[in-house]
Amino acid sequence: MRSTHRARRCVALVALVLGAAAAVAAPVDAAVRPTKFDYHITTLDNGLTVILSEDRSTPIVNLQMWYHVGSKDEPAGRTGFAHLFEHLMFKGSQNVRSDEHLSMISSVGGTGNAYTTEDVTVFFETVPAQYLPLVLWLEADRMATLRVSQRTLDSEREVVKEERRWRYENQPFGMLSEILYDEAFTTHPYKHQTIGSMEDIEAASIEDVQEFFDTYYVPENATLTLVGDFETDYALQLVEHYFGRVPKATKPVPRNLPREPAVTRSRRVTVEADNWPLPAVVVAHPITYDGHPDAYPLHILSKILSDGQSARIHRSLVYEQQVAVSAFGQGVIIEDPNLFYAVALVQPGRTPEAVAAALIAELDRAKVEPPADGELQRAKNQFARDYVIGRISVEQKGMHLAHAQVIHDDVTTADAEFDIFMNVSREDVQRVARTYLRDDNRLVLTILPRGSRRTGQ
Repeated sequence: MRSTHRARRCVALVALVLGAAAAVAAPVDAAVRPTKFDYHITTLDNGLTVILSEDRSTPIVNLQMWYHVGSKDEPAGRTGFAHLFEHLMFKGSQNVRSDEHLSMISSVGGTGNAYTTEDVTVFFETVPAQYLPLVLWLEADRMATLRVSQRTLDSEREVVKEERRWRYENQPFGMLSEILYDEAFTTHPYKHQTIGSMEDIEAASIEDVQEFFDTYYVPENATLTLVGDFETDYALQLVEHYFGRVPKATKPVPRNLPREPAVTRSRRVTVEADNWPLPAVVVAHPITYDGHPDAYPLHILSKILSDGQSARIHRSLVYEQQVAVSAFGQGVIIEDPNLFYAVALVQPGRTPEAVAAALIAELDRAKVEPPADGELQRAKNQFARDYVIGRISVEQKGMHLAHAQVIHDDVTTADAEFDIFMNVSREDVQRVARTYLRDDNRLVLTILPRGSRRTGQ
């Protein structure tokens, strides 16, 4: 469940101004520096972390509840549970009937939704400021008294299974991520996808689901952010009133995830997939985690190599060499070490081997040739644009604060990261390319349409 937020006119204006700056690669100046957050952070007796940030620009308030549980926290045989709970949390509690949570939010002119990642499950609502007590009560109520019946579990199980079919199995190239991560990881739970497997979703029992909820959806594993039109002291009193009565967890939240072994040799793997119109080549390398000092130049390197049609990979393979129909990539920098990967769809008449060689050549180029000043500045300008735009709305402010606290365990990084990014040098970018994009940790994955090897295509 995800919502899209309407862009305000000021967002469009900032995007226009900063987009123009990025196009000419002019240095970021003080005019586009984000204003530092003004916030209050505290922890309730039951372990709930609370971050309050006043924003009187509009008479609304945004609440976000970040549970530090995602697909990486799911044990073998229980994949998809965090995403399943994203659905179940809207299906009723002791005091709120099924689907009434969002209808109550909507009835006062508010919006709400949720999403799940590998690392977190997030619920969020934005309402007129006078309804702050309502959203606090709703969130506290489902944390304390969620009810999951067999009927609800069976219904939402079918919803999730249909979502998997629609988003993954029936989409052209929809299984890319699942195939890649299954090949790239051997031990860490990033190996499986957030949506989970059909088999695990089908096998989930009421007892399994209740145990997962009791373990992870507890105050000490949650961070609440409020951003908007309120007085901090009053809002904190309301938080204490509604959440202070939620019992403290009776056992510690498990954090004993297996570590992925270091990759010490290159591999080439070829697989076939259904609903796969064209051959594709993926080149992947393991990289570090969000918050590591190398994560910042890796973000910049990812933008230079793979962010948009003017980036090196797309420009080289699609426009110049014309060996690929499309080419893109991503540095996945999240809570635990993940991947940088580049993907190219093979141009008809070209071979996967030629495309793999072209992809590897572009990654190797980053190791021997630091980015030009213009490339580096353009990447920084793109980051500054996204960073500033992402702090305009109360929703995005809450997301920045919660992410810093939950993933970095340090809310101050919500402000500190801007200067870190702006100080990344050409030498930093080249260094991380040499450190992580190595010959001996490379996976070259070729994915062919089902039956290609049998028919000789």
